[in-house]
Amino acid sequence: MPDIKKSRLRRITRPMMLLMAIVIIGGTWFHFRTLIHPPERVGADTAALVLTNPSPDFYRIGPNWLKKSSSGLWEMYLEGKPFERGVINGKLSKQLIRGQEKAFIDQIREMIPSGIYLHFLKYFIYWFNRDIDKYIADEYKQEIYGVSIAASDEFSSIGSSYQRILNYHSAHDIGHALQDYSLVGCTSFGVWDERSKDSSMIIGRNFDFYVGDEFARNKIVCFEKPEKGHGFMMITWGGMIGTVSGMNEAGLTVTINAAKSDIPVSARTPISILAREILQYASNISEAYAIAGKRETFVSESILVGSAKDRKAAIIEKSPGKIALVTPVGTYIACANHFQSPAFASDPMNIRNKNENASVYRYKRLIQDITNHPAMDYCDVAGILRDQRGLNDADIGMGNEKAMNQLIAHHSVIFMPEKLLVWVSTTPWQIGSYVCYDLFKIFHNFAAVQPKVEITEQDKQIQPDPFLQSDGYKHFIRFREMRKQLKIVLRNSNPDMLPGSFLDEFRASNPSYYEVYDLIGDYYTKKEMWLHAQAAYRHALSLVIPRWNEKERIIKKLVLLNKKQK
Repeated sequence: MPDIKKSRLRRITRPMMLLMAIVIIGGTWFHFRTLIHPPERVGADTAALVLTNPSPDFYRIGPNWLKKSSSGLWEMYLEGKPFERGVINGKLSKQLIRGQEKAFIDQIREMIPSGIYLHFLKYFIYWFNRDIDKYIADEYKQEIYGVSIAASDEFSSIGSSYQRILNYHSAHDIGHALQDYSLVGCTSFGVWDERSKDSSMIIGRNFDFYVGDEFARNKIVCFEKPEKGHGFMMITWGGMIGTVSGMNEAGLTVTINAAKSDIPVSARTPISILAREILQYASNISEAYAIAGKRETFVSESILVGSAKDRKAAIIEKSPGKIALVTPVGTYIACANHFQSPAFASDPMNIRNKNENASVYRYKRLIQDITNHPAMDYCDVAGILRDQRGLNDADIGMGNEKAMNQLIAHHSVIFMPEKLLVWVSTTPWQIGSYVCYDLFKIFHNFAAVQPKVEITEQDKQIQPDPFLQSDGYKHFIRFREMRKQLKIVLRNSNPDMLPGSFLDEFRASNPSYYEVYDLIGDYYTKKEMWLHAQAAYRHALSLVIPRWNEKERIIKKLVLLNKKQK
């Protein structure tokens, strides 16, 4: 029968195990002999940068500040030279950096309970990031170094403060190596001209990078005025100077969507750092493409760039070996987690990704959502970003990766580049309200911000999704709680400890979602109730399963049970 105790290691393939051995040996040597050292400090008398706390949840250093909005979002303004900005960032957000690092490490431990694999992962990161500093511009190393001064000593066993903060900037890239854990699965799109109610370009994106609810709790809307390049805003978190979603004062937007990559074996420029460079230094699509072409990356990524100057959006598709530009043929563009250009049409990794993962299905659903709207405004875009249905409005279960809204988003964001307006989601995920910022106003009034004065555009706020007040939301929260409880029982405890009504309630919490029946099958297997387990697995296979490897895993368990019955 299937051995549930082996589930902790079931996703470690033979090639990965071989790589583990190589990495642990090489990584250990690297860890003790060739640690990455911070750059030489350039400017900034850190002693002169005095932090004041004039009111609760409001901090200031000169004209720089950090405040908590009534929406629950943190808002921050930074200016100056790179190292100085980093030091100020660290001083302002020290507690947020510590909380973010703890949340990240705790979630990784929960997702990967195997001590063996965690030990491997630590040295894997050291090993493939061994040359990462050679591929990051000195400007960004200076800024990261400044931030790292404020990092907690609590996590020094993982590495020095500078090493840790530097390596965290490749977390999105490392997520490619752990795709079986569904860390990354983002969606973005843009519409303009006749598909927009006032003809202005509107871009929407869900950033589905999931490393736990705590990691997403303290989001920062950062407004930065660097010494060189454009002023910009981005949605970020404590310690992160790279960009995953942002817009600059020239009306250029950047969002990143992971594509399928092999497990990387050598670091290059992290995608978030490349996206930051584009945001800071590009003003149109051609400039963004030129910057992307100059940098080597170690994973595959789609970068959707919206441009007020061009009055359209395009997608830069970049792998470690190739780069291509996808331009729209009409008045909209859509992006999931696979490449669309002819340059990657015959790429084996892209073909496999399209055949085996959730991206193509979600892309098709996105096209349905776009074409079902003759013309849309920012509220309509929010409605698409909140869509939990599958193709043709099918009920595919709450939290399914094939849906636009997977109920895991770190953040969701809407841009109107020509008007310099941006809407940022508030918790939970993208079903809370979206608050609006006018970048033109903010970029011209940074230093005047006061503790209790809101900088959002109150009259443009998008109301919470009605789902938030529905029984469906209550059921989904209960589903998450019960799923966690059942996984703990399967991993550590006697299954008889569960109350008799548990499975019925678990089914009712999310009845159209395959994982419910997959876990129930595991439960019955642990209790050696073979026929009940078979029925549960068969029902799981009758539902919409996001990834082929997940479907294959259930089939294998069912085959083993069938053999057990003979």
